[in-house]
Amino acid sequence: MLEKHTSDYDQLKEQYIHTIDDQTEKNMLLSQKHEALLQKQDSEIYAATLQERNRIAREIHDNVGHMLSRAILLSGAIRTVNKEESLQEPLRQLTDTLSLAMDNIRTSVHDLHDDSVNLKEVTEELTSSFTFCPITLEYDMPITVPRTIKYAFLSITKEALSNIIKHSNATAVSILMREHPALWQLVIQDNGTLQSPSATEGIGLENMKERIRKLNGTITFSCENGFSIFIAIPKNKKEESDL
Repeated sequence: MLEKHTSDYDQLKEQYIHTIDDQTEKNMLLSQKHEALLQKQDSEIYAATLQERNRIAREIHDNVGHMLSRAILLSGAIRTVNKEESLQEPLRQLTDTLSLAMDNIRTSVHDLHDDSVNLKEVTEELTSSFTFCPITLEYDMPITVPRTIKYAFLSITKEALSNIIKHSNATAVSILMREHPALWQLVIQDNGTLQSPSATEGIGLENMKERIRKLNGTITFSCENGFSIFIAIPKNKKEESDL
């Protein structure tokens, strides 16, 4: 009887362990599905936000911008035909105020457009339209990226791909964009063996250096086993808090 009880106990213990394992696995799967759902919701909200910003920018440009332009032209015409000396200064101030308002509208529309750029989508468009040779993209960035980082990475990626087409005999290109706890990273590599005399001194590369310098980052070029660009930009706490 003792042997039978021991056997039953072992069987019950094994069933219990299996049940715990199954439940743990189910909880992990449920947690993963929940996390994926949250990420999907965040992505949808972000995409909707970008779309709304674009819509607002278009409406401001098409409606308010055109009305201000018309008002500026009318005020200029009135100043031209006006004969009253006492009205010259008020009309000048009116024209200046309308011109200032137009400048502010242009700045606001530009800022809205900048904020509505999705780094991942634009980078994927760049790589999908690059037909010179096979290209891979490893993108490990958050949904929201500071504007300065977005435009620095996009500008440098465009310039790098253009240089590959013009100067390289590469048969493979890879792009890495990654967020680290303290910095943003961009690495662009190709396996080309041709190097122009100005491989590390061209105007395009100098522009890259200047852009990264303004962000207090570092950029290095390597001609070993092809051509590589390594970029690291430290995170700006103020900029991240504005996202």
